[in-house]
Amino acid sequence: MTVITSNDGRTSQISARRKTVLEIEGLGVSLRNGRQLLPIVTDVSFSIAQGEAVALVGESGCGKSITASAIMGLPPDDAVVTGVIKLNGTVISGLGPRERRKFCGRHMGFIFQEPMTALHPTLTIGRQMTDALRHNLGLDRAEAVQRAAQLLDRVGIPRAHDILKGYVHELSGGMRQRVMIALAISCGPSLIIADEPTTALDVTIQAQVLDLLEDMRVELDLAMLFISHDLEVVGDFCDKTVVMYAGDLVECGRSADVVRDAAHPYARGLIDAIPAHNETRTRLTPILGSVPPIGAWPAGCRFAPRCQRADQQCELRPSLTDVGATTVRCWHPIAKKTSS
Repeated sequence: MTVITSNDGRTSQISARRKTVLEIEGLGVSLRNGRQLLPIVTDVSFSIAQGEAVALVGESGCGKSITASAIMGLPPDDAVVTGVIKLNGTVISGLGPRERRKFCGRHMGFIFQEPMTALHPTLTIGRQMTDALRHNLGLDRAEAVQRAAQLLDRVGIPRAHDILKGYVHELSGGMRQRVMIALAISCGPSLIIADEPTTALDVTIQAQVLDLLEDMRVELDLAMLFISHDLEVVGDFCDKTVVMYAGDLVECGRSADVVRDAAHPYARGLIDAIPAHNETRTRLTPILGSVPPIGAWPAGCRFAPRCQRADQQCELRPSLTDVGATTVRCWHPIAKKTSS
């Protein structure tokens, strides 16, 4: 079940009841700048149920990856994280570093967007996989090697035992990402965080990796947080979509509702900027301007300087409110389309 919490404490529930795997309440991330704290993410709340895929979308600099890093317990060294993060009912945001690594290593998997830099260049694939299995599951060396080979076979990598002896630079981009997926599911987690896992791949390999992720999610009944710039992929792949802008959650709802009929001007702008494959339109509709840098956010609506609907009221910060089937942070949301 995905739950969106507004500033006044009101919640909007938009999913069938299933076990809640991840719950984020009022997440904030700030960076130290001398004696000041510069906010990067502010008051973000959502949850993900078992077997559900939730997308986190927005332009670069909107806070998607730092949100994922805070959930995983891997924020920058000078970051201050506030709010509550629960995984399978356990408040992991209050755990010490060692306890959190142990808990998250067992119950959470992370798929990075660039496996060439995420995987260790001087250790074999087998060493990296078996170390994780032995540390988190307590397997002996022979058991860990056998399970690692089974995992590589499961994600469609042939000659698994040969691959275990190899290094990351010897693999293609698609093979590297399959290794990352095998590592992410290796300890039987309940949550997978995929941070733009297809960015560095060509279109054909992207489709294969997405199909594999979908198969793993369904087969293992995983909760998944999927970070992406590609709203077309999100509409097909994810159950729900959370749109972020300048560290704020600005719209959330079922992916079909957000992609087809977004109410926030920023979310609608992202949709309108997608190339129309089945139309004669030759020019895209861009969002003018760019995401403001950290420390230069407007006091009110952060999208106001780029928004054609902005007025004096937008000098105040809007709350999250329900607009049709989605939840939106906007004083002047776009009217929903009427069904034909």
